[in-house]
Amino acid sequence: MTDSPIPVPAAERLAVLAITRHGIALAARLLAARPDATLFVPEKFAAEAAQAIAAMRPPAVAQPATTNDAGAGAPRPTTNARQLPAQLKPYAGSAGAQIGGIFAAFDGIVAILSLGAMVRLVAPHLRDKTRDPGIVVVDESGQFAIPMLSGHLGGGNALAGTVARLIGATPVLTTASDARQTLAVDLLGRELGWVCEGSHAALLRASAAVVNDEPVALVQECGSHDWWRRHANGRCGPLPANIHCFTRLEALEELAHVSPDAAPFAAILWVSERPLPPALAEHFGDTLIRYRPGARGANPATPEHSST
Repeated sequence: MTDSPIPVPAAERLAVLAITRHGIALAARLLAARPDATLFVPEKFAAEAAQAIAAMRPPAVAQPATTNDAGAGAPRPTTNARQLPAQLKPYAGSAGAQIGGIFAAFDGIVAILSLGAMVRLVAPHLRDKTRDPGIVVVDESGQFAIPMLSGHLGGGNALAGTVARLIGATPVLTTASDARQTLAVDLLGRELGWVCEGSHAALLRASAAVVNDEPVALVQECGSHDWWRRHANGRCGPLPANIHCFTRLEALEELAHVSPDAAPFAAILWVSERPLPPALAEHFGDTLIRYRPGARGANPATPEHSST
């Protein structure tokens, strides 16, 4: 098995793109809750955007004027920059000319425009799911928050959930695990700082097994058991019936000897910090994915949360 850690974004750099007056008003509401975000607007709406931001900001936290230096890779401001709030970046020209810099410079993007328009804007800049930012599209009236890119690894689904809560929108999640409220293999334990390691083939196989109701073994030898309710924007109720819990990896090998006719597990999700015994590595092959809780989740597994 070839293990490779799945990248987890560090502190999120969030961009908001609004290209109309109504969109800018909605964007100002987002910035009130996320003052660390950066708002990109057409130059002709710069003054209106500044007023909208000021109107949403409590007087006690008013920000001083700034020269508004753009971050690396982001479009440079063009209009009366010294009179604008720090998080506002007006641009000249078309949104299409700006999107490449925004795409490269930020971890998350909220675009207040149509889904189709945003698809066309970002299409030339797509790389792969491990490097692309999470992108959420919001309609002008603020009814829906739609993650359109990097829903899991890039945090698009989580961002859509956050945006929806902030503006009272409905998140529209189309990833299978989220639509069915089941386990997302590539996100297991992420909220607790767990690191996922597994080959690309193993991740694809395990994800397919979960959403297709095939038997999957979850072996938790360490780490907090409070991961399910925090998982992927939160889950409620019991684990899906096709997820079978164990407290040690060796129990799976023993089960195979006791019940040789039983269907094998399509995937094994192993939460542990110990080395994988060579014999078990050979036995399980590329069906196994490891999760390392590390210092943030190092609590021993307890019997009441697992079964063998």
